[in-house]
Amino acid sequence: MSVNFIGMITPNKNSEIHPPSGPAIDHDYLTRFAQAHEQAGFDRILVPYHSTGPDAVLTIAQTAAVTDKIALMLAHRPGFVAPTLAARQLATLDQYSRGRLGVHIISGGSDSEQRRDGDYLDHDQRYARTDEYLQILRRVWTEDKPFDHEGTYYRFEQAFSDVKPVQQPHIPIFFGGASDAAIPVAGRHATIYALWGESLDQVRELTTRVRAEAARHGREIAFSVSFRPILADTEEAAWARAEQILADTRRLRAQSLGKHIGNGGPQQSEGARRLLAAADKGARVDKRLWTEIAKETGARYNATALVGTPEQVADALLDYYDLGVTNFLIRGFDPLEDAIDYGRELLPRTRALVAERLKQKQKQAA
Repeated sequence: MSVNFIGMITPNKNSEIHPPSGPAIDHDYLTRFAQAHEQAGFDRILVPYHSTGPDAVLTIAQTAAVTDKIALMLAHRPGFVAPTLAARQLATLDQYSRGRLGVHIISGGSDSEQRRDGDYLDHDQRYARTDEYLQILRRVWTEDKPFDHEGTYYRFEQAFSDVKPVQQPHIPIFFGGASDAAIPVAGRHATIYALWGESLDQVRELTTRVRAEAARHGREIAFSVSFRPILADTEEAAWARAEQILADTRRLRAQSLGKHIGNGGPQQSEGARRLLAAADKGARVDKRLWTEIAKETGARYNATALVGTPEQVADALLDYYDLGVTNFLIRGFDPLEDAIDYGRELLPRTRALVAERLKQKQKQAA
């Protein structure tokens, strides 16, 4: 299998070391950011969702308008839009983007985040609702006749959509969630299961569980892992850069700058607990996994890094590829600049290593 790289874009510049400034939407920055990923050779770009941020659906529509070929991934939280309407919106976006859309389903790992938009279901209830929501999405995308539905969370009559996705049988469904409530939902619905940047042992254990759950439904699932690569010309310089990023992160957190900065992790997030468990093993895990930012921020989001030269980080990514991971979501602490830098060496080097690995397997099979 080939390898795919996914980037992440936001409508203004922000990260742990760059507190947001100016308006929430910077049109020129969003355009440069999206086009930089396309020019760098990324396969797909994610538009994230936050309960206080710009609307992700409209942002991804704008992103589609300023790019030509790169695939898109919309972060989407079930529960705030009826699934019948969401299915039509997503199918419409897939049509207007000429079959470039993917949807990343996030059930919600933080009660406080959900309650900002009026959702008071608990963690396990949110995943149960997601299960029903995804059943409906897939039916609206694929049914050729109107249908009724009466479930725990949704009820409607004669649902139907004249617009269907370009992609068949339906839009790719990315799915995140590592809890006991989440994994059965992933097994039933996910096209690609997404993990945060965990250790090799953690990824091996979790992907094994998800594969087994999918197999119960006669399905196969692809996997994605997220990292924050920190690159430099030498290993020493890369680690020095990592330490500077940590120092800047601590300084800004101490000053309470940036809406993206907070204290502690979502109490209901199994993904956060797993990242902190990796951090408990030390600041450096496996070959190049650096956990200090995750520990500093309480693992509120994906913050583990792979640190080294482009050759070293590409080699570390190949270890995950050997576990069956074929998608890597990578983003930098200097968001735009790092995306451009990844395209220069990290992406082509990793793809070359994967191509060589595939060639070796073909020779062995001959």
